[in-house]
Amino acid sequence: MLEKLPRVRLLYIVLGTLLVVGLLPLGMAGWMLSGRSADELRQIEGRYQAQLVQDKARQIELYGQRYREVVTGLARAFELTGGVGVLGQTGSDERLQKAVEADRNLDALAIMPVAGTPHVAYKPDAVTREEVNARLNASLADMAEPGVRITGPHLIRSSQEMALTIAAPVMGGTDSSEVIAAVVAVVSFQEVFASVQQPAALTERELLERGMPVIFVVNSEGRAVAHPDARVAYAERSMMDLKVVQDWTATGRQVKSALAPFNAEREGEEVRMLGAYATARLDERTPLGVIAIQDEHAALQSVTDMRRQTLYISLLAATFALLIGFVFAKQLTHPVRELAAGAHRIAGGDFSQRINVRSKTELGDLGESFNQMTDQLENYIEDLQNSAEENRQLFIGTVKALAAAIDGKDPYTRGHSERVARFSLAIGESLGLPDDEMEKLRISALLHDVGKIAIEDNILKKPAALTPEEFEIMKGHPQKGFKIMSQIPAMKDFLPGMYMHHEMMDGKGYPQGLKGDEIPMQARIVSVADTFDAMTTDRPYQKGMSLEDAIARIKTFVNTRYDPQVVDALVAACVSGQITPGRVRLSQRAKDLAAGKTLIPALGARRAPAGEQAPAA
Repeated sequence: MLEKLPRVRLLYIVLGTLLVVGLLPLGMAGWMLSGRSADELRQIEGRYQAQLVQDKARQIELYGQRYREVVTGLARAFELTGGVGVLGQTGSDERLQKAVEADRNLDALAIMPVAGTPHVAYKPDAVTREEVNARLNASLADMAEPGVRITGPHLIRSSQEMALTIAAPVMGGTDSSEVIAAVVAVVSFQEVFASVQQPAALTERELLERGMPVIFVVNSEGRAVAHPDARVAYAERSMMDLKVVQDWTATGRQVKSALAPFNAEREGEEVRMLGAYATARLDERTPLGVIAIQDEHAALQSVTDMRRQTLYISLLAATFALLIGFVFAKQLTHPVRELAAGAHRIAGGDFSQRINVRSKTELGDLGESFNQMTDQLENYIEDLQNSAEENRQLFIGTVKALAAAIDGKDPYTRGHSERVARFSLAIGESLGLPDDEMEKLRISALLHDVGKIAIEDNILKKPAALTPEEFEIMKGHPQKGFKIMSQIPAMKDFLPGMYMHHEMMDGKGYPQGLKGDEIPMQARIVSVADTFDAMTTDRPYQKGMSLEDAIARIKTFVNTRYDPQVVDALVAACVSGQITPGRVRLSQRAKDLAAGKTLIPALGARRAPAGEQAPAA
């Protein structure tokens, strides 16, 4: 798996490490600090909201308590004077009207005798007489027992204002346990409205977007009775969609509470909210919830700014780290690249260059050690090359000596193997064979008659034509040569020429009777070169042919004995003067091959692939 992955430059690894080591702690520290700041700021906002709603609730309670005391004081005053008969005196209604007009929050004040004429004073621009009467009747109907009754807030339609109704009984009779009258006041709730509004005229959405708390008041049913947007209160809109209102209606007896953040849908958007509530009790039956909500994201904007600044600082630090790290990494990785380049040159066989690593660190020591290793490798390779050359020359000399020994058994064929080898080189060069094939061809041609070493001298040196029986024995020399040389693994590439050079294209040759493409090219060339030398060399029983006669004779055997391509190559070499009877004018390349200057296959270097077999004996 890892081998398939592309290599990564050390420069990138160093830069990546610097970034991770430098920026990761900074980023983590910034994130952790901003997270802690967010938690602390959230707690501060929660405490602030809790304190804010508690203060607002206290203001509402004090406001209701003040007018509760006004109404209660009037009721006690009438009780001390023995009833409401004093109102029958001249000017009492005018004084009652003046008292209403003198208090900006008092919209109406009424004294309602159980038996007698009611006395009512009100502000016509704030409330109508019909609305006052409706409030009076509702308060009297609820006054079955002694004690102050507070109802509302309710909307006054004529002035589009919210108001409270406060009623207190006037007790009398022989035992002062009889309700003889009631004092009823209609008190404006606008002062509470003013307390929940912000100094600037902003909508709820604008307040939330600016991170400011939105404070409103709800009744026991969760409907708004005071809100920064007056239309919400006048419509008495239910606020039960907010979790903080739901919690207050469920646990309204608590004085105050700050909630964990919650989600709320505001104008079609999901908003994360902070919330708190407190309870303002006008009386036991009239609790009001003072609610505060705040957009958490906007409230914690400073934390967002901190994180943004941390990001900017991190990016700036990353850029700076990249610039410094790039220079540093270049200095660090340059020696490594030099070492890698030197290793590649050595792998390619170039030992001439040395690396120049000027460093006072361990890399400098490594560079010096690398150069020393290169020197030793160069000397070692030179020694190996010299040894290989000596072995090659020894091998070639041994082959030549063996060929000369074979030719020496017959004085009439002395030099035959060397001439066949040179003829074969000329033919192979004309055919365009590569150097490695030319070298194999040369050695194969030199050893093509090695099997004659096992033929009796009386047959091999016979000055006359051989008898059929003797010829059959002579035909066994390729097989004998194969048996001798096949025992040496390094000779495998040279066997085809020595073993199959008497095979014919029509399949009538020996020893295997191969035909056509079954005969290796090496054997086809040696066959033609062997025949050409035999035809043009004087023998005891025949005189050598001329060049023209030999070529004409060989051409008659094309496609029966010889490969036409090989014959054409021979003819071309003869026409160009490269080949003449008994002599060959070799090219420089062929001369080098004949002199053994071309690298031949190393002894024992080649093994037969699985399933490949040497020719059968």
